[in-house]
Order: sequence, then structure tokens, then C-alpha cells
Amino acid sequence: MKISSKKLWSLSSWTKIHHFIQCRKIVSSRGPSVAIVGSGPAGFYTAQHLLKGHSSLTVDIYEKLPVPFGLVRFGVAPDHPEVKNCINTFTQTAHNERCCFLGNVEVGKDLTVSDLTQAYTAVVLCYGASNDRQLGIPGEMLPNVLSARSFVGWYNGLPENKDLTVNLSCETAVVLGHGNVALDVARILLTPIDILKKTDITEHSLEMLSKSKVKKVLLVGRRGPLQAAFTIKELREMITLPGCRTVIYPEDVQGLDVVVKDLPRPRRRLTELLYTTAVQPPEKHRVAWANATREWILQFLRSPIAIKASTDAQCIESVHFVGDVQEKQIAVATDHTEDVSCGLVLRSIGYTGIPIDDFVPFDTKRGVIQNSGGRVIGCKGLYCSGWISQGPVFVILGAMNDGFATGVRPVSFSDWEKINQAEIQLGKKNDKPREKITSVEEMLHIAAS
Repeated sequence: MKISSKKLWSLSSWTKIHHFIQCRKIVSSRGPSVAIVGSGPAGFYTAQHLLKGHSSLTVDIYEKLPVPFGLVRFGVAPDHPEVKNCINTFTQTAHNERCCFLGNVEVGKDLTVSDLTQAYTAVVLCYGASNDRQLGIPGEMLPNVLSARSFVGWYNGLPENKDLTVNLSCETAVVLGHGNVALDVARILLTPIDILKKTDITEHSLEMLSKSKVKKVLLVGRRGPLQAAFTIKELREMITLPGCRTVIYPEDVQGLDVVVKDLPRPRRRLTELLYTTAVQPPEKHRVAWANATREWILQFLRSPIAIKASTDAQCIESVHFVGDVQEKQIAVATDHTEDVSCGLVLRSIGYTGIPIDDFVPFDTKRGVIQNSGGRVIGCKGLYCSGWISQGPVFVILGAMNDGFATGVRPVSFSDWEKINQAEIQLGKKNDKPREKITSVEEMLHIAAS
């Protein structure tokens, strides 16, 4: 009789990961097996593809946190619940008899990639990009200069960011960057609290946002409007945000009406919206903005060169910018400079991956695993997918070798469902979809109950 990973898991309450691995070796000896490191979208989509394409394949998904779904759970804005619908598909994948979720197991710490390559037919690294790109300017380490990733993790319940020090006592915030994450954090700062209360935003951040004095958010980017990285959906949401005025200066969009007809459709629609919003917004928007108490300003062709502290160095005073001009898609500095007074700076200029262990070749400059079409260079049976590779992987090759031993308390998908139900029950107390548990210790306590 074929032994599935689900049946193996149910034989007893495993307390050490090497027990599971030894049983996995029994299963793997009867057919191909794959270990996936990371349970975000890349990990689950890879698992889904493999399970559909190989009828005898077994898949184990390793996740360092006790809870699955990665970026979907901790990166998607709380007021975008429809984006999280893919969790339903991921849950179906996790319930597949040939799929096993192993939370609270950190590859690179609790076990190595080399260990996994010896125990599985193939290993796919899907652990994403968890570090922020730095500005590299004076003042970047001042209090209240935060990465947008950390800020998102703070209001989304990422355990490592639950104690992030955030001061919202200022009237003006500056967001550096023109991607969707930049618009997300600006929107959260400016959204009426009654709207946020109906989402799964964490209670501790909701309390702080309810006391926020932030009334103005500037979104500043180095390049021009034709290079803006946000999408039309996010721009529309900002333009129609209740109680908030949109400011896009006509001089910043001058000439776009001439070039717009030659742009690809998605960029054309976005550019048309930028242009009309700046030059001739619909009357319904003008009426709404006339009585707005908050505003956001979209600015282009400016690069931060320093963040200045107050005289006592205890808070931010301003951001010092230099004006840019666009030359062949590259921002080139000019002699024009300006200071923008603010009390909060959110850096949203992109993410970069980090090496998982020395076994895996890593391109430190690009922040990705060295790979060719998803195959890790020089490592037989090792693959990567998603952000950490900049490309999907579909082909699985390699051979099974003997296993290894190490010890942690893994969390199964059924354990995650206990945590899930606990969060939903906590949310009901405040009429929210859920209240995320941010303590790993509490997650593990619930999982073991």
C-alpha cells in the first residue's frame, strides 16, 4: 500500500523534524519527492504545478514561520481582501494527500539545503526577497526612517515587525518610491479609520493609526511619470480615497498627451489617468477634494540626498532632495535642490534576496540565487522560483540520496488551521475578518493544543 505524507504525519505527534525526514525517505524510495522551501505564492504555485503534472510525486513545503502563505498573508494590504483569495487554492493544494506543510522549520538554521538535497529527488527554493534596498544617504538610520516592507509587516502582523517603533505624531510623511507598495503604505496612512476597522489589520497598528496626526503624504520618485511602477488600480484607489485630495502638478505631466497614443495599452491607460487627474480631473473628484482634510502629492524627478535630523537629533526634520532630469530612461541630477519638512520617511525602493546558506551560489549584487532558467548553477537537483530567482521553474530532475537528522517542532497544515480558526474568533470580537496573532510562541501553543 502506498504511504502518503499525510498518513505518515498522523501516525504520531512528531516532535523532531528528523523523525519526519526518516519517514519521508520511506515514501521517497517509492517515487519522486520534492522539497519546497518557502510557502508564499511561488512555493504554493510550484507545488500545485508539480502535483498536477506528476501523479506519483510527493511534495513537502518548508516554512520558517508557524503559518503559511508568505507575501499573501503579510504583504497584501488589509483593504485588498480579494487579492488574498488565492489562499483558497493554496489550501486545496495543502490538503492534497501527496503534499505536506512543515511550518516552524527554518532551512539554513534547523537544517541545511545540503541536507534536503540528500533526502529528496529535487529541492526548489522559493523563499522570496526579505531584505530592503538601502538609500545609502546620510540620515537613513534616524528614528522614524522606516522601510515600507517593515511598515507593511507591522500593520499586517508579521512577527518580526510587531514591535516596530512607529511615530505618527507628525503632520507630513514622505514615501520614497513609486511602486504599488509605496501607494499601499500611503493609502493606509490616509484611509479613514472606520474603513480600516473592517479589515484584518492588526489591532495594535489600528490603535496607533486611529491617533495618527498624519494629514499629508508625499510620494516622491527619481524618474518621470512614464516610468512610474504602480498600476492603474492602485492609482484609482488613491484618487478616490474618501476625505483625501490628490495633487499631481500639471507641469509634471506636460507633453504626456502627445506621446500617450504610442504607448502599450496598460501604460497608456495609466498615463491618461495621470494626465487627466493633473490637468482636468472630473468634477466629482474636484467636489470631493474641495472638502478633503487630508491630501497626497505625487512628485517626480527628485532624488533624496540626505535626511536631516532635528537639533536634538531625536526626530526627523526634513528630506533634502536634488532635482533630476530624464535622459534615456535614466535620472540625472541637476543643480536644483529643495527641503521637504516631514516627521516620517518610508523607504520603498525595492527588495533584495539574501543567501540561505553557503551551499547555494548567490549573486550578492543582484540579490538572487545564481541560476539558469530556474536551475541553480552547479547544484544538481536544486532549483529556485519566484522572487529569489526572477523566474519560474517547471522541470524537476535529480536522484534521491540518503537522509539526515536534526531537531525542531514542525507545524503541520492542520496545526495552521487551528491558528487560522483562533484568529477568526479573535476578529469576531471586533467585527473584523480576523485578528492576526503576531507572537510565534502563541502560534505554537495553539498549534500544539
